[in-house]
Amino acid sequence: MSDEINYTEENNDSNPNQDQQSNTIPLSGLYENWFLDYASYVILDRAVPHINDGFKPVQRRILHSLKEMDDGRYNKAANVIGNTMKYHPHGDASIGDAMVQIGQKDLLIDCQGNWGDPITGDSAAAPRYIEGRLSKFANEVVFNPDTTDWQLSYDGRNKEPVTLPVKFPLLLAQGAEGIAVGLATKIMPHNFIELIDGSIQVLKGERPAIYPDFPTGGMADVSAYNEGQRGGKIRVRAKIEERDKKTLAITEIPFGTTTGGLIDSIVSANEKGKIKIKKIEDNTAANVEIIVHLAPGISPDVTIDALYAFTGCETSISPNTCVIKNNKPHFMSVNDILIENTKQTKSLLKQELEIRLNELQEKIFFSSLLKIFIQEGMYKHPDYENAGDFDTVVEVLNRLFAPFFDQFYRPILPEDYKRLIDKPMSSITRFDVKKADEMMKALDDEIKEVRRNLRNLTEYSIKWFEYIRSKYSKGRERKTELRVFDRVEATQVALANAKLYVNREEGFIGTNMKKDELVGDCSDIDDIIVFRGDGKYSVVKVQDKIFVGKDIIHVAVFKKGDERTVYNAIYKDGATGTSYIKRFSVTAVTRDKDYDIGKGSKGTKILYFTANPNGEAEVVNIQLKPHSKLRKLTFDMDFAEIAIKGRASQGNIVSKYPVKKVTFKSAGVSTLAGRKIWYDDILKRLNADDRGRFLGEFDGDDKILMVLNDGSYELTSFDLNNHFDERMIRLEKFTPEQVYTAIHQDGKTGTYYVKRFTFDDIPVGKRTRFLGEESKLIILTNNDQPVVHLDILKGKSQTKEQQEQDLTEIVDVKGMKAQGNRLSFHTVQKIKLLSEEKDLSVTPEPTAGPENQANDTPEAATDGPKKTTDKASEPAPSASDISFEITNPDDVQIDDNGQLGLFGGNEEDEEG
Repeated sequence: MSDEINYTEENNDSNPNQDQQSNTIPLSGLYENWFLDYASYVILDRAVPHINDGFKPVQRRILHSLKEMDDGRYNKAANVIGNTMKYHPHGDASIGDAMVQIGQKDLLIDCQGNWGDPITGDSAAAPRYIEGRLSKFANEVVFNPDTTDWQLSYDGRNKEPVTLPVKFPLLLAQGAEGIAVGLATKIMPHNFIELIDGSIQVLKGERPAIYPDFPTGGMADVSAYNEGQRGGKIRVRAKIEERDKKTLAITEIPFGTTTGGLIDSIVSANEKGKIKIKKIEDNTAANVEIIVHLAPGISPDVTIDALYAFTGCETSISPNTCVIKNNKPHFMSVNDILIENTKQTKSLLKQELEIRLNELQEKIFFSSLLKIFIQEGMYKHPDYENAGDFDTVVEVLNRLFAPFFDQFYRPILPEDYKRLIDKPMSSITRFDVKKADEMMKALDDEIKEVRRNLRNLTEYSIKWFEYIRSKYSKGRERKTELRVFDRVEATQVALANAKLYVNREEGFIGTNMKKDELVGDCSDIDDIIVFRGDGKYSVVKVQDKIFVGKDIIHVAVFKKGDERTVYNAIYKDGATGTSYIKRFSVTAVTRDKDYDIGKGSKGTKILYFTANPNGEAEVVNIQLKPHSKLRKLTFDMDFAEIAIKGRASQGNIVSKYPVKKVTFKSAGVSTLAGRKIWYDDILKRLNADDRGRFLGEFDGDDKILMVLNDGSYELTSFDLNNHFDERMIRLEKFTPEQVYTAIHQDGKTGTYYVKRFTFDDIPVGKRTRFLGEESKLIILTNNDQPVVHLDILKGKSQTKEQQEQDLTEIVDVKGMKAQGNRLSFHTVQKIKLLSEEKDLSVTPEPTAGPENQANDTPEAATDGPKKTTDKASEPAPSASDISFEITNPDDVQIDDNGQLGLFGGNEEDEEG
C-alpha cells in the first residue's frame, strides 16, 4: 500500500497535465501533526493540572462559575453545571463528575445534600438534588479579579481565567490524577497544616520535606516516596484493631480503596483459602468499621498479616507528579512544587499590596483634590462659573490648581476634573473638613502599613500563612499515620489450605495425591524440602503432583532462614565407603536444584536421618559389619556431641568400615541456646535479626510482658508474628518474681496511691487490669529502690515544699489487686521519678555460629558469607527507653531541667 495520497483542490485551474508532485502530502506527516495536536490538547486542556492554581481546566471553570453565581446562598449543582457549559466545550456529565470530586475533598465547596462518599464508594445524588456554594476558604484564597489573567472562552462570548490566583499550595492539598496521551499524572494529597508549615519553611530559606496525608486515614510507609517523582512508591495499609481473640476491626482503609472493594477482597481471599474467617460485617456509618469474625483456632496476629498480604488491606501507590508549567508538562518533585507555589503566593500578595497601595493613593489624591477645590472656593470662581465647555473648565482648573501641584503624587488628569465637577452641589456645601482630614489621616496610616509590608514582603507572607493556619486548620490534622512497614512474607502467613501427600517409592509429592501417604497441611504457595536415600535433597514449589526423585526419606514444608530446624544424618560416602555423621541447617537454597548431604559421590547412601524442629540431639546405636580388624562391632553415638555446621560440611567420621545398621536408642534435648529476641520500635514487631531493643533469650514457655497505659497488662508468646497494642507503654521479658512499683490516681477522689506488686502469671492472650477501673496510671517502674521527687502544697497556707520519697518506705510488696497506700497526705503538685529502670534483658554476647566453628575435615564449608556485626557488643538500652512514666498527657509539663512532670493537686489538704 502506498504511503502517499494525491490531494488536488476542487477548483484547481492549473494544467491537468502539470506535475502535481508539489500537492502530494505524506500520510505519516498528516498523522504526526494531527496526533501531536490531539496529544497537546489532552495534556494541556483536559488531564494535567496547572502548577499555579492546581486545577485542570474543567475544575477551574467550575470554580469560576461558582464565583460568578455566588450570592451567599446555595446553588443547585445542575445550575452550576449549566453555567459552566458557557466555558467548557464538553458534556454536562464530565462537569458534574468533576464538581462532585471537588466537593468530596471538603475544601473549596460548601456542600449540601448527598454528594456521595469516596470511602464507601457511594455515588452522589443527581445534580438537580444537591446544592453547593463556595467555602469561606475558597472565597478568601482562590479569587481576586484584580490579579487574574483573563482570556476569551471557546466561543468568544465570555471571559474566563487563564489560571486562578490561588494563594495556597492547593494542588498538593487536594492531589490530582489524570491520564493524557503519552503521559499521566498522579499527585498525592498532603496535609493542610503541614503544607502551610512547609511554605513558611520555604519563606525562611529552608527546603521543605512533605509527605502524603490521605482523607481515608490508614497507615503509610513513605520511605520510598522519592518526593512524589516517577520511580517512587508508597505502601498504604488499613488500620486493623484486635477487639478480642476472635474479632478484628478495620477502622481506616487504604487510600484509593472503598469499604465495598475491601470487603470483596477479604471474601475472595477467604474463598481461596488464603485466610479463614467465620463472617464479615460492614458497620460503616460516619466512621469506617468493618468487623472480621475469625474461625475457631485461628490466630488474630497471623490473620492481620495475612490480610495485609492477600487482600486490599495493603496496597502500593506509584506517584507520578506531572504539572503544566509555562504551557508545557513538567515532571517535578512535590517539594519543588511547594517552593513554586510559595513563590507564587508571595508574588500574588505583592500584587495585592501594590493594587491596594494604588487604591489608597487614589483615594487620598481625590480627597485632597476635593478639599482644595472646596476650601479655595474654586467652584465659585468667576472663570470657572463662566466656562462654556469642558476644555475651558480644564484650562481654568489647571490654572487654579497650579500652586498645589507639588502636593499630589501624580499629575492631575482631565478625568480627575471630570469627577470633581460631577460632584453635586449639595455634597460640596456639606463638606466637612475635619472628617476629611481624619479620613485622609487613616488612609495615610494604611499606606504606611502597606509600604512597610512591601518592604518586608517575606515576613508579610509568613503572617499570611499563619493567618490561614489559625483560621482554617481546625479539624485538618494529619489523618494518615506514617510508619515503616515490615515485609510480610506470604509463605509465613498463608493459611494451610491444602494437604501434602507423598509416594516415597515412586518419588512423587503433591496436593492431589489423596490415595498416597499424608504428610501434613501446607498452603498452596509453600516450598517443600525433600531428602532422598541417595543423599540428595532439593526444594520445590508445591504443586498438584511433581516428581522429585525416588526413595524419599523425608519431606516437609521448607521455611527460608530457619536456623532452629536441625537435620541429624549419618551417611556412607559412595567413593570411599567411609561413614560420616553431621548436623546441619538449611537456611537458603535455590529452588529445583539438587544438593548433596555428602560429597556427591555416586553410590552415597543415607544410613540414618532425622529432622528436629528445635535442634534436638538423640543417641543412636551403630552396628558394624564383622571384620578381622574390628574388636568392637557396636557402639553408641550422641548427636549432642556433634557441632552444628554448614550444610555443605562433610561431617565427622563414624567408621571407615562398613556399617551394618544404625538404630535409634534414646531421645535427646535441644542443643540450641534460647532464641534471642529484639523489639523494633519503628516497625513495632519482634525480630531475631538484632534490630531494636534486646528483650532477652527465650525458650520453651517463656513469655513477654506487655503493659498498657490504661492500667492493664497481657502476656504474649515470643512468636515473631505477634502484633502489639498501640497503647503499649512497656514491653519486656516476663519475670514472675520481678517487683514493680506503680503510682496511680483514683479517678473519683484524685488521691495518689503507691503499690508494689508482681504481675500474675496469667494465660497468654488474656488482658487483665492491675489497677482499679477508675484509676489512672501515673508511673510504673521496676527499680528495686524507687525514689520520686515531689512538689507538695502543705498546710492551710498551701506552702510549697519539695521532698524526695523512697516508695519502698510507703508500702510493702502486696498482691497485684491491692490498692496500695497514699503517696502523700498533702496536695501533690508534681511527681518526677528519680531512680533508673532496671534492665531486665541480658546483653547478648557474640557467639560462634555454625559457620564460625572449627570443622573436623578440610572439606567443611558454610552456608554463605559470614555476617559480622558489632551491635551485640553494645549495652542494651534499659526498659525505660520505650516506656512512658506519665500516662495522662493532659497533666504533663516540662520543668526547667527538661524533665517530665505531672500536675495534680486536687486532694484536700490534710495534716499527716
